Amino acid sequence: MTARELKAQLRNERLSARDAIPAAERASKSLAMADHAGEAVGFAPGTTVSGFLPIRSEADLKPLMARFAARGARLCVPAILDKQTIVFRELAEGVPLIETGFGTVGPGADAAILDPEILLVPLSAFDIRGHRIGYGAGYYDRAISRLREKGLHPKLIGIAFDCQEVAHVPDEPHDISLDAILTESGLRFFASWIG
Repeated sequence: MTARELKAQLRNERLSARDAIPAAERASKSLAMADHAGEAVGFAPGTTVSGFLPIRSEADLKPLMARFAARGARLCVPAILDKQTIVFRELAEGVPLIETGFGTVGPGADAAILDPEILLVPLSAFDIRGHRIGYGAGYYDRAISRLREKGLHPKLIGIAFDCQEVAHVPDEPHDISLDAILTESGLRFFASWIG
């Protein structure tokens, strides 16, 4: 089995496990995530943080993002421009949300496009080393690469439920590893900058 085939198998298995979590339990686990990371992730006021608004059975980051905003973070969320590109549009209070592709919603094209310093990254599966399997389209890998080409080095926090952990993600040269992973059990660090 190739690395790509194994990734696809792990993606399907872990997303099925995530889908099986009842909605009320997902909500409770999402609140636990906000409690674990709301104060523990270190950043200065004015820091740009990209979150995401949940699709399918993803964790609901709105409580965590609200805590970050209360600490002075400038929030943004991804918007899909085409089959290759996402940008991060500012999420300001009271701004109407529209469909932004891949089943997501977010601010419209008139919202400011920001370069996040911290990215909360959705994923299908992760391992103890901080390697992740995304959803297969490569949007985040390309966006992170573009930020790095600008000389920026955003901190990457994977967002998942415990059931999405696997023993080993088959990593490839183009894969970008996480600095931390946040689940309902807590915030695990792979890099020292966060705590």
